[in-house]
Amino acid sequence: MILWRHILRAHIGPFIFANAVIIFLFLLQFLMKRAGDLVGKGLSVWVIVELIGLNLAWILVLSVPMAVLVATLMAFGRLSADNEITVMRTSGMSLYRMMAPVLLAATAVMFGLLWFNNSVLPDANVRLQTLMTDIVRIKPTLSLQAGVFTNEHELPSYRILVRRTFEKSNDLEGVTLYDLSDPEHAVVLTAKSGTVSFSADYSRIIMDLRDGEIHEVDNKTFLDYRKLRFERHRVTMPASGFGFQRSDASSTRRDDRTMSAPMMQAIVDSIDKERESKIRNAEERVVRHLRGFFHGNVVYYSVAPSPFMPDMPVDRDTLDGDSAVVRDTLAAVHRALNDARQLQAQSMAEWSGMEFDVRQMDRFRVEIYKKYSIPVASLVFALIGVPLGMMARRGGFGVGAGLSLGFFLFYWACLIGGEKLADRGELSPFWGMWVANIILGILGVILVWRSARETRIIDWSGIADSLPGLARIRKWLRNDAVGDGGPR
Repeated sequence: MILWRHILRAHIGPFIFANAVIIFLFLLQFLMKRAGDLVGKGLSVWVIVELIGLNLAWILVLSVPMAVLVATLMAFGRLSADNEITVMRTSGMSLYRMMAPVLLAATAVMFGLLWFNNSVLPDANVRLQTLMTDIVRIKPTLSLQAGVFTNEHELPSYRILVRRTFEKSNDLEGVTLYDLSDPEHAVVLTAKSGTVSFSADYSRIIMDLRDGEIHEVDNKTFLDYRKLRFERHRVTMPASGFGFQRSDASSTRRDDRTMSAPMMQAIVDSIDKERESKIRNAEERVVRHLRGFFHGNVVYYSVAPSPFMPDMPVDRDTLDGDSAVVRDTLAAVHRALNDARQLQAQSMAEWSGMEFDVRQMDRFRVEIYKKYSIPVASLVFALIGVPLGMMARRGGFGVGAGLSLGFFLFYWACLIGGEKLADRGELSPFWGMWVANIILGILGVILVWRSARETRIIDWSGIADSLPGLARIRKWLRNDAVGDGGPR
């Protein structure tokens, strides 16, 4: 038990450090991608903190398995480099017993991620989507350009024209404001100078005008005209869309990214039941029509037009026997062909609907399997990290991070590729989401089995010598060390 605690203690530091680095990189990528939607919106610090906190939900799902791999590689690499693995083996402790605490910890992490994926992540994604929609909906800050009227999208009931603006302040010169809020009166304000600002909640635009005039005309008679002069005058205009307004996340429609696995499984079951009902109805209809053809009791979809001048009535008594038989035969054939075409068209439409149902079920099944395959990756990465860490005994954080990045890129490429193929129906959702875990799991079992039989070490010096630049640096350092010890 003491050795188990020692092994787990060697994992804690690298796990926390690797997780922090990965989270930082993902957050940096998100902020750089969404910078255009966040800058200039007047968002408070708490909204930014909430946005980052909600993004941590999906980031943790990806960062934790990779951090498990980095921590396992670094921990067993350090234990092997310090000959602690050799001491444990000579004391009679097998590799499987050394792996036991790591695998138990990885299993605990796996079950924690399973709970997180189905209980926390869906609600966090709903709130994140709602918050991002509210942020994107915010209009940019009102920008007044000299010599250009504002448009109806910025202020629907007002038009503002200024002669001069100042970059470092909100001061204005030569202001002309057209008030269109009252259709019965035309109001025009002019001022030599003024300032513009928003209210505290961004619900209104406030203009403080100085040294100007107000001109008002009755639009009905054009006889009532008033003119007022002012030294100071304040105009407040409604500014919808400029401030941040929260929406109710509970009313947001959920998709496959914002549902738990049981919720998606219930939808898959309902779609599958409806699809089976469609198949039974189609089969019964085809069998009913075929039986009618064989028994002479055909039920037509609609009355087929006659091949003999359908617009003119034909008296059967005026036709001889052969002509009547030909007419009846052609009419029956025409009705049968028309009935078959309609049956085919309806069957094709129903078949297209059933194919759409299959694609819908596959899309939900992909997300269901993903919620389980990513947590299981923590256990798979721990299984791979133990033998690789022992073989890469001289590697530090760079070696652990490099190997982890390579395995995670392979895992992520398989996951994304499998998801695309499964969504297009070219691969089953199960294999699309689980093929990476199966391949890496088999590789991990093979590496553990070989490491348990014999000790293998990755010779990093040979790899370094194969690179010309690193080989020259190593040679220069070796000669410099020899020169320091020898005579001058």
